[in-house]
Amino acid sequence: MSFPELPRPTPGEVLLVSACCEHDKALWGGLLDEVGGRRENDVLVLGGGGVRLRPVEGSGWENLLGGNVPALVPGGGLGSPVVVLADISVVYGGDGPLLVDLAGIPGRGVRVPSSRLGEILAALAGGTLAFDDLVRGMDRRGMYEGDGGRPAHPVPVFPAPTLPSRFSFPALPSTEQALLVRTSFDDEKGWRTLLDELGGADEDGWIGTHLDPDEIDVDHFPLEALVVDDRAFEHLGPGQVPALVPPGERTTLVALADARTFADPDRPLTVVDLYCTPGHSTLLPYGVVGSLVCNLAMANMDFHEFVAVEGAEPWWEKRARRSR
Repeated sequence: MSFPELPRPTPGEVLLVSACCEHDKALWGGLLDEVGGRRENDVLVLGGGGVRLRPVEGSGWENLLGGNVPALVPGGGLGSPVVVLADISVVYGGDGPLLVDLAGIPGRGVRVPSSRLGEILAALAGGTLAFDDLVRGMDRRGMYEGDGGRPAHPVPVFPAPTLPSRFSFPALPSTEQALLVRTSFDDEKGWRTLLDELGGADEDGWIGTHLDPDEIDVDHFPLEALVVDDRAFEHLGPGQVPALVPPGERTTLVALADARTFADPDRPLTVVDLYCTPGHSTLLPYGVVGSLVCNLAMANMDFHEFVAVEGAEPWWEKRARRSR
């Protein structure tokens, strides 16, 4: 799937892109009312800060993901540090709009309450708030200053690269499955042990594809993923992942085997959300990641349900304790 280039807004405007359509008609859910703006011709003006949103509609952007946005920016940029995305989570899930970073680490996203959109965009434009501040303030659902609880493992904030992220690293392989990407290369034995514990990689670089269904433990569902073992991805951070997934690709998720993976006996993987809040991450024992992939594929659970909350024992640890 390819998406058309985004239009260039008038200076001072921020694009509000509809990524959900029905019969070629843009769907906004209740967003346009919730943001509390007023119409001035084709622009929505928000609050006292005078933020000007230009709605962008068209079936060409249907199912657009936050990580796809930077690749659609016309040459010379948009003159705005963010694009606002109204996706299926906004239209049908009642979530806040997704702010997609264009200036710091392009492609990562943070959701914000609809009623605070004008306030937050004005603060970003005025320099009193940075995208990193939004990332630090996310709850487990990826909502800035939301009430879903603080993540037990805060999302790391990485320094902005000297070039946009999609040029700092090569594109990730194209797949509709999950990816297991090695980002730390200091422990070769640990890496080989991890692959063995995940069932071993076949000659095509896949793990978990040739397991006997009768031998699968449903409480520890095996991870099926394409392995990426390439130093070009050394030190890749979760916030940089979304912009590296080929545009239009429906990759389930990306799991990073980073320095923490080889320093902890549980061999935790940093798992990156690509849908609800691109770049949002959670730290999971390697044996739990397959269950996440399976549940996301069946739409049985959401990514945030695998994000541990500060001060509370995660459900997967409770289950492991009961099974001992």
